Amino acid sequence: MTTDPRDAAPQFVLPLVVRIERAAPPARTDALETAARAVLLLRSDERVTAVGGEWAEAVRGWEDARIRKVVRRARGAEWRRAEALPGITVTGKSAEVRVFPPVPLDGWPKDLARLQVSGTELEDPEAPAAADRGTPVLWLNPGVAMSAGKAMAQAGHGAQLAWLALSPAERGHWRDAGFPLAVRTASPAEWEALTASGLPVVRDAGFTEIAPGSSTVVADHPALRR
Repeated sequence: MTTDPRDAAPQFVLPLVVRIERAAPPARTDALETAARAVLLLRSDERVTAVGGEWAEAVRGWEDARIRKVVRRARGAEWRRAEALPGITVTGKSAEVRVFPPVPLDGWPKDLARLQVSGTELEDPEAPAAADRGTPVLWLNPGVAMSAGKAMAQAGHGAQLAWLALSPAERGHWRDAGFPLAVRTASPAEWEALTASGLPVVRDAGFTEIAPGSSTVVADHPALRR
């Protein structure tokens, strides 16, 4: 049996925390888009990209192994404790997501490890409008049901795959524009075409919720449609 070298490397996870206050939970689509943008902002941060950057080694180790992301939820004092840890907070229309540099799989900071991960469910008050023409879209598989937390992680994966597939100049243009993106669910016909298009596809490792190898997201960035 062939062993994937990524499994032999030390394993890291990228923590994301979404703020969910009882009285004002964020809209689902906005939470997914904010999580995706958070991953891009961390990946493009000088603490990652600069030689000897504070987070560069952790990100390099994380990307050399299985690229795992876990979304937890917080409110009130939990959120304030999370904000005190090194990371980046990203604010959407209704969502707040904080992303942290990768940590060892079994080495979560105490204030993050105690947060709930399962059962993160959110809803959209109304159906999202069609994405603006020319905006990068992270297309969700219409045949795979995911909790909001799982979908946030998958959207983050899709954004990261798009980032890695772009040239340095294309990454710079996207970053300078503020990382515009949309997350939408494809129709079955659209999904079939997207997965055959050559665009980056997220295939889940099957650690949680869904079957290993399931295709969950296609990253449709205009610059990748060459």
